Formats: sequence, C-alpha cells, structure tokens
Amino acid sequence: MGESKRRVTRETLGVETSGGRVQVRWDHDAATTPFGPLVFFVEFLTLTGVLDRWIASCPLMYRGPHRSTNRDILGTWLLSVLSGHRRYAHITTIRADGVSPDLLGMTQAVSEDTVRRALDAREDTAGADWMQAHLDASVQPLLSAPWRLDVDVTVKPLYGTQEGAEIGYNPKKPGRPSHAYHPYQVAGLRLILGVDVEAGNESHSNRTLPGLLRCIDRLPEAQRPKLVRGDAGFGTAPVMAGLEARHMPYLFKLRLTKNVKRSIQKVFWNDDWGDAGQGWEGRAGELVLTGWTTARRVVVLRRPLTGDVLLAEESHQLGLAFVESGVPAKRYEYAVLVTDLPHAVLTLAPLYRDRADSENAFDELKNQWGWGGFTTQDIKRCRLSARGVALAYNWWSLFVRLANPTARLEAITSRPFLLAGVARKTRHAGQPSLTIVPMHGKGTQAIRLLTQVSHLLKVWKSIAERLPLKSVWQYVCERIATRVTGYNWPTPPKPLPDLCPESP
Repeated sequence: MGESKRRVTRETLGVETSGGRVQVRWDHDAATTPFGPLVFFVEFLTLTGVLDRWIASCPLMYRGPHRSTNRDILGTWLLSVLSGHRRYAHITTIRADGVSPDLLGMTQAVSEDTVRRALDAREDTAGADWMQAHLDASVQPLLSAPWRLDVDVTVKPLYGTQEGAEIGYNPKKPGRPSHAYHPYQVAGLRLILGVDVEAGNESHSNRTLPGLLRCIDRLPEAQRPKLVRGDAGFGTAPVMAGLEARHMPYLFKLRLTKNVKRSIQKVFWNDDWGDAGQGWEGRAGELVLTGWTTARRVVVLRRPLTGDVLLAEESHQLGLAFVESGVPAKRYEYAVLVTDLPHAVLTLAPLYRDRADSENAFDELKNQWGWGGFTTQDIKRCRLSARGVALAYNWWSLFVRLANPTARLEAITSRPFLLAGVARKTRHAGQPSLTIVPMHGKGTQAIRLLTQVSHLLKVWKSIAERLPLKSVWQYVCERIATRVTGYNWPTPPKPLPDLCPESP
C-alpha cells in the first residue's frame, strides 16, 4: 500500500453568528489580495513604460547583500498611495499581500522604516529633480492641446514639531502650525504639473510665483498654457508683472480693498451692465491700484440676492438689522476680476467660474490621497512625498480617464469601483493565474471597463511592435485628449523622454 500524503492541519474555530455556527480557519500561506483588479492598472503602467522609467531613474543606489531594491521600495510606496494610505505606518497593512508585489515585479513589500530611510537617503535637489522630471513626463504629452493652468495654495495642518511647521493662514484651524502646498494644475484634465511645499507662514502668492514661473519656463513655447487662473490671493502686482513679462495671459480675482470698492461705487449706477451668465451682470473697465505701474483691465461682476437678509451689527450692544423682502431695495453680491484678455464679459465670467473645478482636485488630493499625511520631521521628505503622491494621482487619473472618458471619477469613487475585488493567485504548469471576485455593487460594469482598457493596450502594443511610429504611451495620450477634450492632434504627441541614467 502506498503512503498517504501528509495533510496540513489548521486550527478550526467555531464562531456563533446570527446565521448559525460558522467554522473559521486561518490560512497564512494563500497568495491573496483585496485589490485583485489592480492587475489591469499594473498592465497600464507596464505597457506605457512609465513605471519602469520611474524606477530605473531613481537616484538611490543601495549596496550590500541584504539591500532592498529600488523596485521593492518604490513599489511599496506606490501600493501604499494607491491603497489610500496617509501615514507610513499604514504600509504594514499591505505587507501580507501575496499578489500585488509580484504584479509589480517586486520580491517583497518592504517595511515602513525602509521607505522612510530610503526617502531620507536621497539628496534634496536630486530627489526633487527626479520626481519633477516624471511629473512633467506624465503631463507634457497632453499639453499640445490648448489648456489652462490653475494655481492655488492649500494648507496642511501639522500636529508635531516638524520642520517648517509655522503658524500662518489657516482658515479651518486658526493658530495651528501647518505646511503650505503650492500646486500647479492642468485644468479640465485635473493633472498636477508640480507642487511646492513651504512653511506654513509662506502661503502668500509671492512664494508661489517662483515655482509658477519655473513651471512655465520648463515648457516649450508650443505647450505653454493659454491662460493662468487664480483666486484673490494671486491678483497682485508681482504675479501679474511676472506673467506679463512672459506674455502669458492671466485671469485673477481681486481682493475687495478700499480702492477696489471705490471703483465699484463709480460704475455701480451706470446703465451699461451686460449679461455675465448665471444671473450675473458685468461691466469692463480699467483700474490702477497702489503698487501697480500701469492700468489693467478689470471686470466688475454683480448679482442680485433673493430672499430675506439678516444683518448683524458688530458693536458692544449686539443687534440685528432685518431687511424685509417687501422693502423696495436691491441687494447684490459682487466680485472684481483682473485680466489682460480682450474677451467679452460674457466669456470672462464663465471662464473664471470654471476654476471651481480645480478646487475639487485639490480637495481630492488632500482628503482622498496622501497630501494630508505622509508627514516626517524634515521638510525634504514631505516635499518628496507630495510629488510622489501627485505622480501616482496623475497615473491613476489617466488610467481612469482611459477606462471612463465621459466623466471624471474621484478616488473616493474610482478606487472602490475599479480596485475592489478579492483575488487568489494559483499556479498551474508554471503559469500564474488570478481568480478575482468583484466586491462592488457595479462589479459587472467595472469588469467591462477594465476589459476594454486591457484590450486597447494590447492592440496598441501590437501596432507599436509592427509599426514603431508611435508608442503605447502616445496612443494613450492621443485617445484621452481626443475623447476628453475633443482636440484633434495636428501631430502625434511626443514620446516620453529617456529619464534613465546612462550606464557606467
């Protein structure tokens, strides 16, 4: 008689539930992941080549028999960001993932301390240049189409003794030390072209200006934005003068200072107000403020208010003034824009209102990605992590737009929709297989979109191998631009530059 095969025994635990008694067994050896559909995103990163170029050009070189490779370190960091983590300590939750590291070509997921030390080992300038080069490469191929650049400043509250933790402008938590993030965004596509992290007391637009001008100067003439937009913090003389020197059109909002309000009073009773859309009226004119060396074109906007209004008097004897709806008086809200564009008021007002979409992207990066976290004692790693999160955000945004070009899906929607699925890895005849169970109510729709993207990538790969006129990356950028922006390419987008260091 043959010998019986040795069976692996696992402890079984009976658990009482409302549905009856359930036998529970723990399996520490199975290769599983809660992000089974991640395999489709990894295919996107692999066939476009963006992941391999990012890893190969990393300026960190570890030596030693037990060293962690750049692929292990950066792959772990990327998985953490995609998982929605906000702290390095959260990396521990993905170390038991038996599938995702293999998909990225990693040997293992490293510890949180290894990632922290690796980011600290990079020189500030070398690390910043490395990340910025890949941020540019993830966006520039799409900039042949006309586009707008949105600038803003967002505040990241801090709760320790980090470098640069200064008290500055913080509307939600006054008096709380913070960092100031100065991002530069491609409007419409919601892609980040760059981000600077400064101390919390350096949130003024004058601190944004150097990074903004570097961002513009890096771009070829044909790929520069057709318009730079910003809120009231950017309607200052230095910012406008810097853009005017580069013949760069701008559209900013002005703070309602005394001189601005005086200008509103002069034109308020005129009769030549024109329609500005959505119930607004507008009137164009010129204005010279203190500190300006020349007159600039301004657009005064006003909109009647409806309903009852309650006015609070700020005095020692607190009182309220009620403006009754029956009183024959008009009540207005108003704003003033400054620009060097010659367009009509009906064009400029909606053009500025469209800027509200950029606020959604900044809010998404802070609250759904890692800009609200990944904090370390030194500001160098905070800057590096901000750019790393922005790069992962760009890659994911392009992938989602490729899968669903008709609508922009934020991470709070797109990650559960396209990543939620338990997968088990098996191997037969040397061929690995993934069995994925979708864990989303719209799992069938997600499967259809992911399958379509995979099919497109394979077709483009086949064409690129037979006719090496375009790369897969070029086909991706061309499809996104034509489907999302409706822009027809006069010439194909340029391929990604070679960002890998030369071999010694």
